[in-house]
Amino acid sequence: MKSIAHLILLLTASGILAQEAQPFDRLTFHAVPKPLSPEANTSDWPRFLGPSDNGHSPETHLLTDFLTSKPTRVWEVKRGNSHTSPVIAGKRLVFIHALNGLETIECLHPETGQRYWKIEYPVSIGQNYGISDAPRSSPVIDEASNLVFTLGVNSRLQAIDLKDGSILWKQNLDEILGKAPFFFGRGSAPLVYDDFLIVNAGAPNASVVAFNKKTGKLIWKTPHDWNASYASPIITRIHDKDRLLVFAGGMTTPPHGGLLSIDPKNGKLDDAFPWRSTQFASVNAACPVACGSNRIFLTEGYDRGGVMLEFDSAMKMSVLWKAPRFASQFQTPIYHDGFLYAFSGSSTSNAELICYDTNSGKELWREGFQDLALPFQTRQLRVQMGRASLLRVDKKFLCLGSQGSLLWLDLSPNGIRILSKKQLFYSPETWAPPALSHGLLYVSQNGPDPKLICYDLRQP
Repeated sequence: MKSIAHLILLLTASGILAQEAQPFDRLTFHAVPKPLSPEANTSDWPRFLGPSDNGHSPETHLLTDFLTSKPTRVWEVKRGNSHTSPVIAGKRLVFIHALNGLETIECLHPETGQRYWKIEYPVSIGQNYGISDAPRSSPVIDEASNLVFTLGVNSRLQAIDLKDGSILWKQNLDEILGKAPFFFGRGSAPLVYDDFLIVNAGAPNASVVAFNKKTGKLIWKTPHDWNASYASPIITRIHDKDRLLVFAGGMTTPPHGGLLSIDPKNGKLDDAFPWRSTQFASVNAACPVACGSNRIFLTEGYDRGGVMLEFDSAMKMSVLWKAPRFASQFQTPIYHDGFLYAFSGSSTSNAELICYDTNSGKELWREGFQDLALPFQTRQLRVQMGRASLLRVDKKFLCLGSQGSLLWLDLSPNGIRILSKKQLFYSPETWAPPALSHGLLYVSQNGPDPKLICYDLRQP
């Protein structure tokens, strides 16, 4: 490993060292990333599903042939428990995790892993069904205000100055709104819309709320019986109007939840469509997916599966088709050119990659990757993709398997073709979607040795 002094000299010479950022004890730096191609399209990644909130990235000139050139580690940071993704804007990367009894928010330089600032405070981490209540709500960056917002597992909502880590305001949702029933603590990411910070709150008489993003003042709330889910809200255009879509849920008996359509300017509820498993131990966790003109797709991974909804001119929802076998537990499907692609299944062993026609609701194919083997260390490793994540990037699909496999895929209504494959590491429950920004891929490795790892995918 390079000495810190040599590292600083090397990075300063390369022009990528942020002077304010500093090395710290959990950081291991491996190599300076390759230069970006002058023809490459690049983008920030301010929210966990990317710049458009739909798993699509505009990035180009990425490394896609893992036989001739493998993705290399730029840096890695040992972290605590978390099922969140990092977010990136400019020269700032922010992530949240629970480390040594503290909920910890850290801001790093995206190319060096060096740290600008850190916020930490005590957090109570429980368990349900043998699963830790680790943070599940990814931060969100608002570049217009230079703020980053976090929602902690114990309901601490705060606005943080992205540059220096100072806390502009904070609220405890349980204290100001009332407690909401959760299986694993709060896990829905906030959403920035104009001057509002919108939260899937799930509190009594406040199913969804909006705060002034700069002051923390409560602006509006949408009363409804449905509580908060683990699905993050989105904004989309329906009949040429902005609409806030919240896939609600909660830990209740009997289970309840479904899609709320809301005017984001004032919190007025247009319509509510129930869609939730009849099983008590179930969650709504995949985000709503906009599928062309005035259509929204929902999916859950237990016994209801998927449903395509259409909005009429009065903003009321009706069912176009149902798909009981389209069962994404917490992986948001990708819509592309009239088709939906997703991993369906509620366990590592039964998850399958599927394709559906969004007009007819017809299943076109499904693939379980039963015979997938990848070189790893000194052997061929048989892996399961499990509840994997998909991104649509540069006319292809980038797939991160739940055990650490990285695949480039050609997906179409006609089937699946593996273009390239690489076992990055071998670790279970790597469920958070990766983040892609300026040719670098950020992966939240889970399991017994959790890390945040930056990989170089640049193709000069």
